[in-house]
Amino acid sequence: MINGIINVYKEKGYTSHDVVAKMRGILKIKKIGHTGTLDPDAQGVLPVCIGKATKLVDMITDKDKTYEAVCKLGITTDTQDITGKVLTTAQVNVTYEQIEEVIKSYIGEYLQLPPMYSAIKVDGKKLYELARQGKEIDRERRKVIIKDIRILDYSKEDNEVKVSVDCGKGTYIRTLLHDIGETLGCGGTMKSLIRTAVGNFMAEEALKLSEIEELVHEDRLEPYVVTVDQIFEVYSKLSVDREYHKLIYNGNSFRKEHLSEPMNEVTTELIRIYDAEDTFIGIYRFDTEDNLYKPVKMFL
Repeated sequence: MINGIINVYKEKGYTSHDVVAKMRGILKIKKIGHTGTLDPDAQGVLPVCIGKATKLVDMITDKDKTYEAVCKLGITTDTQDITGKVLTTAQVNVTYEQIEEVIKSYIGEYLQLPPMYSAIKVDGKKLYELARQGKEIDRERRKVIIKDIRILDYSKEDNEVKVSVDCGKGTYIRTLLHDIGETLGCGGTMKSLIRTAVGNFMAEEALKLSEIEELVHEDRLEPYVVTVDQIFEVYSKLSVDREYHKLIYNGNSFRKEHLSEPMNEVTTELIRIYDAEDTFIGIYRFDTEDNLYKPVKMFL
């Protein structure tokens, strides 16, 4: 049974749910979840959690992401990408310096209006379902964080700007490009999108579905599975003495005296807890008020 994360490279034409369905077929495992939706025409990093690692889905979804995107200036569409219905076209009379200035102005926090063509639910209905019915409803702007935007390439002839975006969770890149186009006064829509990183998961290390299938067939997949505790390697590691295994196996709190090597000084930072056989149990935090290590997230 696999318990871990596989860095999948989602190719064009697949939805994120398609990837999960394909992985279930390849691995013959039902308990699989993805860590952040990518549109069918987008490609790139999609960490897939398997078995006990599905408890990590929310934590990985919250990690910062990096994208490479191409913005086509002078055009807007109803989906904010090139696949949508064209709403407006305009002459592009801006300089590279103006484009760079506007792009840089979006670094930091800004209130982004979620697109109608998105999976966000309002009153139990997904926005894209309403959009397909020709409806547009009011929706609240959401705070997103753009950590950096860099121009990678610019074609004045094609009115296309290629950018790299480092951002926090919940950011719609096509909406960001749409907003940049609006600020420039000529409009803009997303031509292509590649997610190049999710936290420490990088595109150059990601596996296509066909590659995963081949590795499974050859029984060589194990080295490509990131174990649950590897995700938490930044946290210190402690082990509980065998005599007190029952406490951690049942997800209970324990005292510092229960550790294999009791600590004189304790930290309130998150800690990786293992049993005496070096089996990863979960993430704990020391509660100074109760003088106990208390479970934060269990993976046994």
